[in-house]
Amino acid sequence: MNSRSFVENIIKKSKNMKQLFICMLCLTIGNYTVHAQKDSKTFNFKKGEVLDFILLTMKPNSSALFEKYREVIYPIGFEFGYEPQQGFRTKELILGNHLPSVFVFGKWPSKEKRHGFLETIVSRVPDFHQRRRDLFSYFTFAFFEIQENKTISLQKNKVNSITAFWKTDKQDIEKFVSKWKEQAKISGGSSIVQLQNGYSPAGYNYNPDILIITEWENETAFSKFTEKHPLSFYKELKNVHQFVIE
Repeated sequence: MNSRSFVENIIKKSKNMKQLFICMLCLTIGNYTVHAQKDSKTFNFKKGEVLDFILLTMKPNSSALFEKYREVIYPIGFEFGYEPQQGFRTKELILGNHLPSVFVFGKWPSKEKRHGFLETIVSRVPDFHQRRRDLFSYFTFAFFEIQENKTISLQKNKVNSITAFWKTDKQDIEKFVSKWKEQAKISGGSSIVQLQNGYSPAGYNYNPDILIITEWENETAFSKFTEKHPLSFYKELKNVHQFVIE
């Protein structure tokens, strides 16, 4: 059985959302490998591939709707090379005004394929966006073209935070983020990945200028950092969104 058939078979056997979430966390597809080891989850992306950064909250009692959604939408995604990736439940909102339930990676073979899906899906499924609104109370995303071969490894015994930065017109975002990363390192934080130059299609406006996943030694180290860097620290920015994943 090839990788795409394997994914489709797994999804068809998922009778409810809990099963589906577990299955999606356990997929190993093609050139992408998830090491579902006891202490880490590792993602491999090649230069030129596209990483989806998705935040979502599913509506209650929506299993039947999701069945219909995946039967129609997923096969079209697979036509364009889409590879589902592991998801993470969110834990705590630090900065910003919304905490989605789940954070998910997605993977596409190229930027052209990613845009091709967006251009095709509505013509083949005219009510595509309405289906999403019916299924999710919150769904937003950005995608990023990978500039060099990249491995993203998240340690389960560490604290992992996600921070999204939006600059003002006059702000030198690179300078600000460089200072932020220096302060994080002093406090025991290590940048796992930095994403920028992303794209969010109309209706899914979540496209920060820079997005960083940071690993912290423990809760204490992260708490000390957030205490030293409250919302006022980011006043030079247009917006900031920060949360912790499980």
